[in-house]
Amino acid sequence: MPATSEARDLLDRELLDALARELMLRRYSPRTRKVYVGHVRRFLEVLPKPAVQATQADIRDYLTGHLGDRISIGYHRQIVAALSFLYERVLRDPRPVRGIPLPAVKRRLPVVLSRDEVRRILQATQNPKHRLLLSLIYAAGLRLGEVARLRVGDLDLDRRMLHVRAGKGGKDRYTLLSEGVCRMLSRYPLAKHPSAFVFPGNRDGRHITARTIQKVFQNACLRAGIPKHATVHTLRHSFATHLLESGTGLRHIQELLGHSSSRTTEIYTHVSSGELRRIRSPLDEL
Repeated sequence: MPATSEARDLLDRELLDALARELMLRRYSPRTRKVYVGHVRRFLEVLPKPAVQATQADIRDYLTGHLGDRISIGYHRQIVAALSFLYERVLRDPRPVRGIPLPAVKRRLPVVLSRDEVRRILQATQNPKHRLLLSLIYAAGLRLGEVARLRVGDLDLDRRMLHVRAGKGGKDRYTLLSEGVCRMLSRYPLAKHPSAFVFPGNRDGRHITARTIQKVFQNACLRAGIPKHATVHTLRHSFATHLLESGTGLRHIQELLGHSSSRTTEIYTHVSSGELRRIRSPLDEL
């Protein structure tokens, strides 16, 4: 007998709760948990049957018929990953997701700022807290979430090192604290407790939000007249590219960025202008 609407809603809520618990047990990040639960919830809302009765055809229809070309490749891959986790780890029945193809990722070269453009962005940032924030991202190659969660105890001014805790993939690493950033930190009103956030948010006990950091960067780019489509992450790309152009080896850059694979770091060889600048255009020979 088909399940009533109320019974189906209850089943879906219980399944989503089980999914959330399994993700937490496996120590997935809060962001990943939110993304996976959201994808599964949207799938259940249009699925005409309980999830335990779904077939591979139902999932293929959802990906190609319901969503079609309206979603990006990255979003498509997220959905497949979320549904695979649901059926393989929660429902313990991999058959519906077995053989579902993943679309190939289009490898795009990152946007990189010149050194002069970085200088203009920092000079256009008048607020000392915000200038330190952007300087740290560029000087240490930090991700947005890493600088937001940075704590006072992670700063080692004597050794000029910064301890990044639980970065992408839950990995710790050390990266650089430049002399310039150390001077800025010496004038910055840091909290005395090591566990305090370097950049606290508006609410007690919370760090600065990702949205605030994005807004600070966007405003600085506007004031500096930067024409490129740059994001906060562009500062990290620029850090790696400028190190490579200065002669730093890829292995050291990989360690500073916290990349698991050297192939990820090698993308910066395609945007570095070091070798290209030594090549003379044939037009200049005319």
